[in-house]
Amino acid sequence: MNRSVSWTKYVALALALVMVLSGCGAASGGKASSTATASQGGNQAGTAEGGNLTFALATSPDTLDPHRSGLAVAVRAIRTIYDNLVVQLPDGSIKPWLAKEWTVSEDGKSYTFKLREDVKFHDGTPFNAEAVKYNLDRVIDPATKAANALALIRPYSSSEVIDEYTIKVNLAAPSQAFLGNLSQALLGIVSPTAAKKYGDQLGKNPVGTGPYTFVKWDENADIVVAKNKDYKWGPDTVENKGAPYIDTITFKIVPEEATRIGSVQSKQVLAAETVPPQNIAALKSDPNQQLLQANTVGLPYTLFFNLRKAPWDDVKVRQAVQSAVDVESIVKTLYLGNYERAWSALSPGILGYDKALEGSITPDINRANQLLDEQGWVKGADGIRVKDGKRLTLKYVDGSPNREKRNDIAAIIQQQLKQLGIAVEVVITKDIATVIYQNLDYDLYGNSQVNSDPNALYAFYHSSAEGERPTLSGLADPKIDQLLEQGAVEKDASKRVDIYGQIQKYLIEQAVILPIYVFPYTVAASKDVQGIKFDSLGYPLFNDVRIQP
Repeated sequence: MNRSVSWTKYVALALALVMVLSGCGAASGGKASSTATASQGGNQAGTAEGGNLTFALATSPDTLDPHRSGLAVAVRAIRTIYDNLVVQLPDGSIKPWLAKEWTVSEDGKSYTFKLREDVKFHDGTPFNAEAVKYNLDRVIDPATKAANALALIRPYSSSEVIDEYTIKVNLAAPSQAFLGNLSQALLGIVSPTAAKKYGDQLGKNPVGTGPYTFVKWDENADIVVAKNKDYKWGPDTVENKGAPYIDTITFKIVPEEATRIGSVQSKQVLAAETVPPQNIAALKSDPNQQLLQANTVGLPYTLFFNLRKAPWDDVKVRQAVQSAVDVESIVKTLYLGNYERAWSALSPGILGYDKALEGSITPDINRANQLLDEQGWVKGADGIRVKDGKRLTLKYVDGSPNREKRNDIAAIIQQQLKQLGIAVEVVITKDIATVIYQNLDYDLYGNSQVNSDPNALYAFYHSSAEGERPTLSGLADPKIDQLLEQGAVEKDASKRVDIYGQIQKYLIEQAVILPIYVFPYTVAASKDVQGIKFDSLGYPLFNDVRIQP
């Protein structure tokens, strides 16, 4: 029996980023220390059980249905309500959680899981093989309208209930990412009873097996969860395997960053996420506050060209923009040395990250001008380039509120490209789903994704199948498709590194994307709060939290 499956040494090194409590110093900039400090939480003298942790979120979750969510902010709350079959540790190994053990077939296309027999959902529904089958099938059911979960579960095809607590999971093809993906919050196990009862409204009435139960969600105000007193199956990422120490968590939705951080300093809330870069130094030196941080891994914040639209289907026009945009200046100006610049479609610390791409792109306005000149784009009287009677205009779409100063990135790029003769139309919208994913009404749009495996690139750069959600770039290159398909099944880690290196190099050389920054997840917290930890992807865990009386 396989009680744990270890990943490569690359992933092990990559994911040693968790549980950082920097307090009055230690962590520098946006880099997370690899030193675990779990002992700072838990059983310290002077702490007590009970109380309410108030935790300010930067934006509002889209849904608390893990299978339908597409937002990282939703995972903060989703993690408290749902558990997973397995858990991924900081060293990259996969350990039991709701599944006690598992075996993998010789061809890598089926997994047989033995499940815990002592778990119940918050609504009393038994956790068993039927519940797991229902969840896996639910994700791939088109009626669910699954978001990121659908990409994570691939290439799942079917499952068979062997007995009440044994399930065989079948894949259409072997997948090196599948088991690790099962540990991600967006593949959390929902109550079949609740899912059938609430249907599309499960996201407002979430029911899982997690350490906290859902209490209420007041739209754009707060989400409240309460201690699950029956909980006794915590994963190896936390010390406290039983019921949480605190009574409740109130996630307050506070988009305005100054208000969010000010509320911690004024003790209106005990903790707040996404600390503005300009506040980090002050927090580190404040005797009453602490800074917790962990670099996220996966896909860094990246601007995607829409290759379906002219002239952005022209590689030389994209390369001109690539040469004109000064990413280094943007990152330093906005993030004050606290965020790392991104160079690739993958973040540092993930299997296959190509360090050779660092420093490969430098601003060169002369080259940018030359490329556009060669393509027949001539500057008009107002300085904007024209070809065949059409002005060179780039529609740059971003979301609202101004998460991580992303709207400011758009404003700076607008000014930088004006010098090149490109008119940048910045559109800020709250309806990203319609503008981007339904209407494809953009030339440039930014996104990122937290993920543990380079197979995450598949959902972003593989040609879209008929009826599937289109990719952000619209890239359709048979060579890249083949490499992505190979990378998903290749067992040899060194060969996977080579495959994903080729993909990253192509995306930069062809200027399909503009990588911008690697996001460090930061939390400002009162010193009265002990025991907030992070999972291997940088999401906060609240099982061990205590509040000093």
